[in-house]
Amino acid sequence: DGLYDRILLQLSLELHQALPEIMQDHPLQFLWAYKYDSDNGSSSSSGGNGINIHADAAAVNVNLWITPDEANLDSTSGGLVVYTVKPPEDWDFQYDENVIKELLSPSNYANVTIPHRQNRAVIFESSLFHCTDRFRFKEGYENRRINLTLLYGRFQAQRRQNDNEELSSSKKSDAVNDEF
Repeated sequence: DGLYDRILLQLSLELHQALPEIMQDHPLQFLWAYKYDSDNGSSSSSGGNGINIHADAAAVNVNLWITPDEANLDSTSGGLVVYTVKPPEDWDFQYDENVIKELLSPSNYANVTIPHRQNRAVIFESSLFHCTDRFRFKEGYENRRINLTLLYGRFQAQRRQNDNEELSSSKKSDAVNDEF
């Protein structure tokens, strides 16, 4: 509600057309934006934390940051942390922080942290756990950290499709082996 604009739909369509290997047949499912206070309400000098660790029930995630770089008080942060761990096959996308920590712990919280840059798009498999990186932006409405998120496809459909492809490949292999 309130975020509908033709240019956002055009962006979504053009991303889909420009990246066919990534987008495949995954249609746009969700589009939203977050606009954070300068320090996300944090009284600490380390700044805010934004959205906690989670995974999205989609195939492809696109995060685009539109706040000017000059507003970011720490150019090494303010972006996104993407962990190398996915939820289990039967994940229900309920966000129990303790369960997520148990899943991330064996990997020692291995991640890729992408710093904020204006007009930077981060595109990744949406089922990977991820969260907003810590951030500190200048005070003032025009300096607020804004990110646009586009989610394409569905998590479960992607898993089923991959499983079906593996099953189909396995059956073909069995059929070839039966012939000899």
